[in-house]
Amino acid sequence: MQGEQNLTTPKQSLSTNLALTVKTGIIKSNLVTMFAGLTLALYTYQYSFFDKIPEIIFALVGSILVMGAAGSFNNLYDRDIDSIMERTKNRPTVTGEIKPSTVLWLGIIMSISGVIVLALATPLAALLGFLGLFFYVVPYTMWSKRRTIYNTEIGSISGAMPPLIGWAAIYPDITHPAILGLFVIAVIWQMPHFYAIAIRKHEEYKAAKVPMLPVVKGIRRTYLQTNVYLVILIATSFLLGSLSLGLMLVALLLGVIWLILSVYGYKKMDPEKWAKSLFIFSLIHMTVLFSTVIIYSVIGILFKL
Repeated sequence: MQGEQNLTTPKQSLSTNLALTVKTGIIKSNLVTMFAGLTLALYTYQYSFFDKIPEIIFALVGSILVMGAAGSFNNLYDRDIDSIMERTKNRPTVTGEIKPSTVLWLGIIMSISGVIVLALATPLAALLGFLGLFFYVVPYTMWSKRRTIYNTEIGSISGAMPPLIGWAAIYPDITHPAILGLFVIAVIWQMPHFYAIAIRKHEEYKAAKVPMLPVVKGIRRTYLQTNVYLVILIATSFLLGSLSLGLMLVALLLGVIWLILSVYGYKKMDPEKWAKSLFIFSLIHMTVLFSTVIIYSVIGILFKL
């Protein structure tokens, strides 16, 4: 009966299949953080947009290609577990609408071209793009995701690379406390975010035998570990103070609200609602903070503040 239903399911267009394969949704969200790092570097070193038009274009195109390559390789490797999980079972790599060999070549071509384009901005941007791709595909997708509860921590390194890439494309030195702050915030943000997803999709991860923290250690351990990371996130906010008191206060306020929501919500809500509230606020946190960084930087660039 299931097979008959699949036969009648209309096939998706090639563009839709490609979009799902390279994970355009993730690309879009990561471009926001990349652009935050890029504009922050422009502001910090007092460049105008016109001074760095080629570098901005190379950073944008190169980042899209490298991120798309990472999504392609991930979808290719995870076909077996994706077929088990409800939220991923309709990916074209699972349904067969895109051949594995096609996805492999897509990933290879996007990887090489993406790193080359980033190198046209700066060699450091290319190196960071390669490292982000490597960490996502090998240590995360191919090793830790199926073996350890710390898969999220390992994968967070690649997820936090976009701000560094954006900054490095403009200025090839990533030792400034402000960009280090954005990087660490992007790393730490991912744990509460993905823990919340893992709680909501607990049964799916369990069926696919993916050792997410809530599946292996339970909700209580996840709650405690979430709060530890939120405290670290709050402390990291002070790194932004080296550049702007306003940015530091925005990051600090968002972190404190998130921690209060976690502690209060855990006591008042069931695990599903608690996880949903944390997931929603994680999106608000990321959107508000990185949008604020972009707006602050752009205003500073335009008005030479």
